[in-house]
Amino acid sequence: AFLVFGICGLFIIIITQIWSFIADVNISMNMSQSHHLFILTEYFVNQEKYFYWMLLHMYGVLCIGMIIMVATGTMLISYLQYTCGMFKIASYRIKHAVNINTKNITLENKVFMIENIICAIDIHRQAMKLSKHLVSSFEITLLCFTGGIVVFFTLNLYRVFQIASSKNNFNEFFLLIMYMAISSLYMFLANYMAQNIIDHNNHVFSTVYNVKWYRTPLHIQKVILFLLQRNTKKFVLNVGGIFEGSVEHFATLMKASVSYFTVIYSTR
Repeated sequence: AFLVFGICGLFIIIITQIWSFIADVNISMNMSQSHHLFILTEYFVNQEKYFYWMLLHMYGVLCIGMIIMVATGTMLISYLQYTCGMFKIASYRIKHAVNINTKNITLENKVFMIENIICAIDIHRQAMKLSKHLVSSFEITLLCFTGGIVVFFTLNLYRVFQIASSKNNFNEFFLLIMYMAISSLYMFLANYMAQNIIDHNNHVFSTVYNVKWYRTPLHIQKVILFLLQRNTKKFVLNVGGIFEGSVEHFATLMKASVSYFTVIYSTR
């Protein structure tokens, strides 16, 4: 779905640009009209003569950039989904290790309990370590991406209101709306995946609370106690010590973007 959306977004951008050329031709059949690109670029050549070569270059850059962005995002999402699976495995092991026949606990059951709980704790620790390592590996990229999206969304929102007030240039208006939708979706996906990791981590502790751990032998209860104490420390995916990945944080970023737009629009 992530790849399909990226391809569709790029396809819409190209179709919008081509459609504007067709509309210009239909409006001015016998009049010479200069073409312009939606993305402002500077080429040290005759832009009218080499316009289509410039257009081809711009589309090539957009395609390469979109492929890199989608590939990187898909890879990161795959790793994070793998981490969610590790949290689920830890929850499953704890649930089935403790919820055995606790009324008639044999030595074999005790060994089974302790081995599965230790394995679950180790899997949980590895999942937390992996998720933090993934975020730290892309920390600079995510930090620049988040800040850039906020600035990009604010400026595009300001431009949309300018076009709406002047009631012209519908093609640019549509393109800006699409840019804002794509940037918002990418930021939402990033925060949603972080929220998904946090929810799976919390599910491990809720599983520990809900199992019949109080019926297990004392030494097994002590092992479970160490896991329960870990829940006192909040687990978050922090980017640069500034941004925390969560759906709530996504809403905060959107509110901040609208607030910045309000300030800019009121001081124009």
